[in-house]
Amino acid sequence: MNTPAHHTPDTPRDLVGVGIGPFNLSLAALADPLTGLDAVFYEQRPDFRWHPGLLIDGARVQVPFLADLVTLVDPASPWTFLNHLRARERLFPFYFAERFHIERAEYDAYCRWVAENLPALRFHHQVDAVRWNPERDLFEVDYTQLDTDGEAEALGRTYTRNVVLGIGTQPHVPDPLRPLAEDPTVPVVHAADYLRHRDTLLAAGHITVIGTGQSGAEIFLDLLRHRPAGRERLHWLGRTQALAPMEYSKLGLEHFTPDYTRYFHGLAEPVRDRLVAAQWQLHKGIDADTTAAIHDELYRRTLDGGWPDTTLTPGVHVRTAGRIAATQVELHLEHEQQKTRSRLTTDAVVLATGHRERPLGRLLAGLDPYMRRDSRERPRVDDRHRLVLDPSVTGAVYVQNAETHTHGVGTPDLGLAAWRSATILNDLTGREPYPLPARTAFTTFGLEGGRPQIPSARHHRELTPLADGI
Repeated sequence: MNTPAHHTPDTPRDLVGVGIGPFNLSLAALADPLTGLDAVFYEQRPDFRWHPGLLIDGARVQVPFLADLVTLVDPASPWTFLNHLRARERLFPFYFAERFHIERAEYDAYCRWVAENLPALRFHHQVDAVRWNPERDLFEVDYTQLDTDGEAEALGRTYTRNVVLGIGTQPHVPDPLRPLAEDPTVPVVHAADYLRHRDTLLAAGHITVIGTGQSGAEIFLDLLRHRPAGRERLHWLGRTQALAPMEYSKLGLEHFTPDYTRYFHGLAEPVRDRLVAAQWQLHKGIDADTTAAIHDELYRRTLDGGWPDTTLTPGVHVRTAGRIAATQVELHLEHEQQKTRSRLTTDAVVLATGHRERPLGRLLAGLDPYMRRDSRERPRVDDRHRLVLDPSVTGAVYVQNAETHTHGVGTPDLGLAAWRSATILNDLTGREPYPLPARTAFTTFGLEGGRPQIPSARHHRELTPLADGI
């Protein structure tokens, strides 16, 4: 990325990114070759890490390797996964491995390789506030520079014409379990920290995994494989009505295309809300390989007669939870269909209860007077992933992975990362540095209007005149 050689704090940038997860890393990678685009990305962590607590041996990313940061819009980019393999002299081994779905640890290593080589990334920078300055017609981004221990070292401010928020998600802890999870002396941990606590969990007498999605399945399988036969003492429960497979049919996967995203965005708000809740199996089920591996492991443990000491119970939620003595936890359970209740005493709990979009309120408090909201007080987001702001705000605030309510189940999907990044850059520049396909699915999701078309960048307002060559 060709940024000015002598950038001063008062010189406005074209784009400031907040957060460096996979989505803003994708945007930074695609922005890198755009001559004249002055962009910087801030992240409070010391370096890139992608769900480190869930990098379990053998756990795979649930999208093909082509869903890397850039390939689906620019396969010739130097930041592709295949070029990462080439740079590490691993391309031939990957070729012979014949893997379409790579392990999570390998995806993490690929993203770290990109992050270590992009010049526009600023780690150890915590963004504190984003405001609109009407006098300067610019956004103000306040940040704290952190030292190697994570302590405040210096304060700074950047002015920018546009902002992109990629602050990611945060672990979700159900209300009944929050007091226990927040107490470091109680053996209740979220799946996001699983590997850090794995040895302690394996030493526990009885372990309960709560959450029947992919993470819960992977953690249950990992624990099962490392517990002695006949003395497994594992309980796995969750709210879903079945240990349900993820929808992975080829036409079903078309819900993760730009075509479906545009269709979903055009629906009425109440319809969108109903759909998000109903489509959980598109992204919260368990992949077939993992369910097969669990069944195989359980079956293997019946070869000498008897059944493994495991209990798998879907359709159950935790009503309340409490601590017993110094080390045990008591869970008060209710079965959704039977409406029966019981108690479960356990020595350790893993909460595979997923993640939720990180709230934007604190960060964007200075923009609140300008923001337009829906009937449930959520930020409105337009079809180009911009917050809908008062017309007096001439810049744009783009959002990544914070718009499920407006863009649907594909919002957190890695397969749409490159497309969304390209959409943002096309809109930001007022040109089409990344031409996007007019059609991406065999399914036509609506009756009116025929195939959805991508608006030409020529019809977008050009926010900032940028240098030729973009």
